[in-house]
Amino acid sequence: MSRSRGQPPLIAHVVHHFGTGGMENGMVNLFNHMPEQAYRHVVICLAGHGEFRRRIKRRDIEFFDLGRRPGHDLRWHVRLFHLLRRLRPDILHTRNLSTLEAQFVAALAGVPGRIHGEHGRDVFDLEGRNWKYNLLRRAARHFIHRYIAVSRDLAGWLGATVGVAPGRISQIYNGVDRERFHPRQGARPDCGRPEFFSGAEYVIGSLGRMAEVKDYPGLVEAFIRLCRVSPRAASLRLILVGDGPARARCQERLDAAGLGNQAWLPGDRADTAEWLRAFDVFVLNSLGEGISNTILEAMATALPVIATRVGGNPELVRPEETGLLIAPGEPATLAVALGQYVDDAARGLKEGQAARARIEMEFDWARATSAYLAAYAALPSHP
Repeated sequence: MSRSRGQPPLIAHVVHHFGTGGMENGMVNLFNHMPEQAYRHVVICLAGHGEFRRRIKRRDIEFFDLGRRPGHDLRWHVRLFHLLRRLRPDILHTRNLSTLEAQFVAALAGVPGRIHGEHGRDVFDLEGRNWKYNLLRRAARHFIHRYIAVSRDLAGWLGATVGVAPGRISQIYNGVDRERFHPRQGARPDCGRPEFFSGAEYVIGSLGRMAEVKDYPGLVEAFIRLCRVSPRAASLRLILVGDGPARARCQERLDAAGLGNQAWLPGDRADTAEWLRAFDVFVLNSLGEGISNTILEAMATALPVIATRVGGNPELVRPEETGLLIAPGEPATLAVALGQYVDDAARGLKEGQAARARIEMEFDWARATSAYLAAYAALPSHP
């Protein structure tokens, strides 16, 4: 797929798996907002892709699967090398630790521009201190021309721990579609299940990938604690939109507590904007975080946000102004925080309005896309 005369440069984006998640959501928005005449794109997946790619509006973006198997499967390096030699991309863009080794392959394959994005760390290395992983990061540093960090927290860590020179780091916040994610207008949407909302006065909600790092079981425990002490317990509802390893465990715990009828775990949904408009407060109970697209979307929906004080969350949530920050891994603390909003609806409305105002002033995809274009253009071998 060598570039013909007049064709835009080609970027090969490498991800572990293109499924439902904040990083993938950011990629979809970037593809949808970047001018088609600026770059062509392909997505190379180490371990497959899901239906989430259908949210990409462009129809010229091809996906490739390297078929990496669990464990120490190194054959994907060879497959990637041959694929890069065939595609001849102008830029390789890897994301997060799981794809970092692709930078060595890209250098060997002669890809002229190489960029790496840090979008957050997983539960096995929340603070990015694992010596083995950091040894790999420091080795790869010599093959990467530029870094993108989605939060100031990650940018600072790249400099202090990985040793990346500040001038090689672009810190770029994600944007949010302010037209799609807008405040509720009129009655609460019933999301196709009006009986669930019958008698509901306050809906606590979250959405995202139900992986261990997101600590959905902790949110479930907080909801159970709240219902045990709140005089308004019967009018409370919990909605967790998303899928992943923790979903079944959360449902089992809610059923065991006798709250299965007051909680709804519908799995993955494409119409996340409508679900957010059914909430009264948004909760992100992560143990670690890069920068949360779901927080931005909740803020755009004029929801107050209760989030853990980890990663880039403090860069988005302003305590007592647009929401509340709490310590991670403390269901009792989260239950108390939820009770404050349940008992003071006016506070939630005020903070939600302030959150929407901040989104309108600071976070949009036009700004984010321009920053990505500038980062690509800053590559020393930019075509």
